[in-house]
Amino acid sequence: MTDPMIAVGMLLVLLLAIFLGFPVAFTLMALGVGVGYYAYFDADRMWRPYERALESGADGWMLTETWVAGFFNNRIFDLFVNQTYSVMSNDVLTSIPLFLFMGYIVERANVVDRLFGALYVASRRIPGSMAVAALVTCTLFATASGIVGAVVTLMGLLAFPAMLKARYDIRYASGVICAGGTLGILIPPSIMLIVYAATSGVSVVRMYAAAMIPGFLLAGLYLVYVVGRAVMQPNVAPRPSKEEVGDHSVLEVAWMLLTSFVPMAFLILAVLAAILFGIATPSEAAAVGAIGGLVLAVAYRALTWQRLKESVYLTARTSAMVCWLFVGSATFASVFAYLGGQQLISNFVTGLDMSPLMFLIVAQIIIFILGWPLEWTEIIVIFIPIFLPLLPHFGIDPLFFGILVAVNLQTAFLSPPMAMSAYYLKGVSPAHVKLVDIFAGMMPYMGIVILCMVIIYLLPGTVYWLPNLVYGR
Repeated sequence: MTDPMIAVGMLLVLLLAIFLGFPVAFTLMALGVGVGYYAYFDADRMWRPYERALESGADGWMLTETWVAGFFNNRIFDLFVNQTYSVMSNDVLTSIPLFLFMGYIVERANVVDRLFGALYVASRRIPGSMAVAALVTCTLFATASGIVGAVVTLMGLLAFPAMLKARYDIRYASGVICAGGTLGILIPPSIMLIVYAATSGVSVVRMYAAAMIPGFLLAGLYLVYVVGRAVMQPNVAPRPSKEEVGDHSVLEVAWMLLTSFVPMAFLILAVLAAILFGIATPSEAAAVGAIGGLVLAVAYRALTWQRLKESVYLTARTSAMVCWLFVGSATFASVFAYLGGQQLISNFVTGLDMSPLMFLIVAQIIIFILGWPLEWTEIIVIFIPIFLPLLPHFGIDPLFFGILVAVNLQTAFLSPPMAMSAYYLKGVSPAHVKLVDIFAGMMPYMGIVILCMVIIYLLPGTVYWLPNLVYGR
């Protein structure tokens, strides 16, 4: 068996292990170190010290020690240590724990329920007002949090029962929650964009600037669908009666928005502005965001020791997961490339004589399918590095490719049978809400995601206009 065939076998074993439910990060490390030991094996480095010790008449203890030292005298261990150090010292990745902490502390500060209530009252005259309020709340909270499970679960506890009580169609209501909750991995300050930037070498600030218009374009398309369907099918989103929505004066509505929507929006915009205009690095801006989240929690009198401990614990757990994914992926990718796996794939793809458009379509279809069993972290850290070396051959900008991937990954949470958003929502839904209804509610949004990708491809200015305006070409 040739080395490239062994590399492909590594990839197949990895996919099998993922489908069987093995922890992805540790599977990557085990395969990388295990196969890497074979790839970098040098019999002289392993046995020569032992033979010399044997010839010198060393005792049994010394021989054992020499044999153990020889066993670990393999370059794969040096590679593993170096990759771990590189990840730990990566300046881009240091912003992830801070953004995570901001999201977790905001989630536990009772900001979202205030925000949803204020937006519902403010939009009460719009068709599908409660769905509109839920979608805007999801977008804003997902942007601050970037954690899909947290957003969908919290909104499933807060907005979904309210919509069902208001006689909204189950499919219509569930689709809004599931689709809105995934926007946080696309709209800055998205953690996914940071991970892609670290993987591809693209500037984080340019990545953020490039994602702004596509992110809000997708949110806008969702909003058009929600309102349009409420207009065409009023039965899916009955208008609230005056008794249900209450009689609120303009001043009262303004005060509700001022104390809920404005602080949250200001915090996010301040963080983004600091990054986009070069006032602060992503890590510094993330620190400001974390402090801002704490200030909001204190202002709303929602900061308790227990909530603070939970936020710190969840931040550490999620950050560790991302960190070890990077370590495992870097080790796996190095061994995979050393054995010739990357070159084999490159030769195969370039030999197909595809056009750039066809390559983009094939790549996005593969990513779409990978989104069924995998989280976005595994896709970005493990599989995107396989595509990146192929981009220059097809003349595709990694920045543009990354935005298409970020939009495409919305479908990873919305496509049955493994749509995680549906399972997050089902876990907190009333018993009469069926999983098949949630799936059906998400399907229109998958079509909207594909439409958004087509618009981005046909109008690349949606990606390039803002970064070129702010940073030049």
